[in-house]
Amino acid sequence: MNRVTGRNVLLAAGLAAAAAILAWQVAYRASLSGTETQLAQNLAVTKRAVESEIERFRHLPPVVGEDSRILDALAAPRDSTVTGRANLYLETVADHSGAAQLYLLNDKGTAIAASNWATSETFVGNNYGFRPYFLDALETGQGRYYAIGVTTGKPGYFLSRRIAAGDGAIGVVVVKLDLQALEAAWQTAGVQTAIADRHGVIFLSGNRDWTYRPLRPLGADALARLAQERTYDGIDIANRTPLFETDIRIAPGSLPERLFIDEEADNLVSRFRQVEPDGWILLSARSTRPARDFAAFWAFAGALLAILATGIFYAVQQRRQIVQLRLRQHEELERKVAERTADLAREVDIRKRAEADLRAAQEGLIHSEKMAALGRMSTAIVHEVSQPLAAMEATLASAGAMAAREGGTNVADRLEKARGLIRRIQRTIKHLRTFSRKDASEREPVAIDGAVINAIELARPRASDTGTEPRFLAEGPAPMVNAVAIKLEQVFLNLLLNAFDAVAGQPDGRIEISRGIVESSVEIRVEDNGSGIAPADLPRISEPFFTTKQTGDGLGLGLAISRTIVQEFGGDIGFAGRAGGGTIVTVRLPLCDITGAATTMAAE
Repeated sequence: MNRVTGRNVLLAAGLAAAAAILAWQVAYRASLSGTETQLAQNLAVTKRAVESEIERFRHLPPVVGEDSRILDALAAPRDSTVTGRANLYLETVADHSGAAQLYLLNDKGTAIAASNWATSETFVGNNYGFRPYFLDALETGQGRYYAIGVTTGKPGYFLSRRIAAGDGAIGVVVVKLDLQALEAAWQTAGVQTAIADRHGVIFLSGNRDWTYRPLRPLGADALARLAQERTYDGIDIANRTPLFETDIRIAPGSLPERLFIDEEADNLVSRFRQVEPDGWILLSARSTRPARDFAAFWAFAGALLAILATGIFYAVQQRRQIVQLRLRQHEELERKVAERTADLAREVDIRKRAEADLRAAQEGLIHSEKMAALGRMSTAIVHEVSQPLAAMEATLASAGAMAAREGGTNVADRLEKARGLIRRIQRTIKHLRTFSRKDASEREPVAIDGAVINAIELARPRASDTGTEPRFLAEGPAPMVNAVAIKLEQVFLNLLLNAFDAVAGQPDGRIEISRGIVESSVEIRVEDNGSGIAPADLPRISEPFFTTKQTGDGLGLGLAISRTIVQEFGGDIGFAGRAGGGTIVTVRLPLCDITGAATTMAAE
């Protein structure tokens, strides 16, 4: 970068920064001013709503105090009949007016009648002489106070009026209002509104976290007064975190115009308003985030305009250099792309050759394992072939002797037996020739029962050698799987040979093959009662070259190749011990998605 370019960049950056700062300041102040106007309007509406809610019940205490039942109860507080009528009257008036509670106190502050006389939280008999609304009513004729009820534990606003009975007895009628509806309305509207008492303690708020928090740290006199009057009974006001860190003045006429509240997730701007005659402080707050977002938008716009203004001239000057640079970059990119394309082509060729070699090695390994399986059965196969040959020789000799002696009688039967023995040899050789040829690679729908039956036929010489005849249990038509038939037969032959090895030498050896359908898969279980597999060997049983047989009896590849084949067809093999000794091998294969009747492969 030359000096001219550097100066242009610095100039653009300086203009953009200056424009962003100026735009941010102007936009933030304008937006904040609009927010404060909305707060002022909200304060006016909220103040009127609070005053209207209280005004609805202001005349209720004096009206109730004029009723004869109330005056009689005040004159004869020990007469249960008189106080009972007063209780019923107060209950009726409270229900119809919507007041939370309505009750009558004597000149000592003890409740002698109440609207909740029939509940477990009845005021009757409780003394409330310490409450300011009682003391103010005795002194000035009326009182008003907000506090948490010491009996019910529920907050409310108390309006009281002094009354006098005919015999000179003096009492106080009190109505308790529930202002929680205001709080619920603020919460529903999402408005950050609160009311604090004359000491600065918030008692109503649309924000649950603000309730019973002081606006500022409280002095010892204020805390003592609140404790004496039990205003917030059960709430530790002294240890509540003040809403504002600064020590604001909350005296009438000295409320701050604006204060910021630093919340964990946001920053709020707040305004205040005095509510008389209780000396309450009405607080309304809104997030400054919209103002900051608005200012950030205009700051970005200002910076963008400044950058565009300086960048146009710079772009015209640098266009020729940029075009030349891009041409060089394009040529370099084309060269690198060509080199990389050639490298990728070589890598693809190498990978294809490696995959072809791997497939050839895998097919060779599978074929070798089949030959190894045939080798393991060689003795039994020789026995299976030599036995029919010896029987055929004896049969033919017998037929010749009978022909010479009897002149041809019963010779046909002897020759037919010889033909049957020859067909038996041919069937054995056919199975061996089919099984030993190279595997096909194309998958097709295969009847699972046919593959199992062919494997049993291939293993029949081994069954004769061990004296154990495997049983195949299957119901219904044979399900179809998408596989290669020869490979599938190799899997079941490997499992049968292992089962024969396991039951060899046992007098009651038993091998059972069962087939069932589990959801969308076919499950073939090969179960034997042989020597079983040690629990420590189960995790390694299908590893290549792992075997528990004597050296020379196998390479340990049969189960590994079987698992590879089954996984190639989308299935899996599981191994488990059998209760009472033996092994259970479970082969699961997904059912073929073709429709139509399944065709069972013939086992010849």
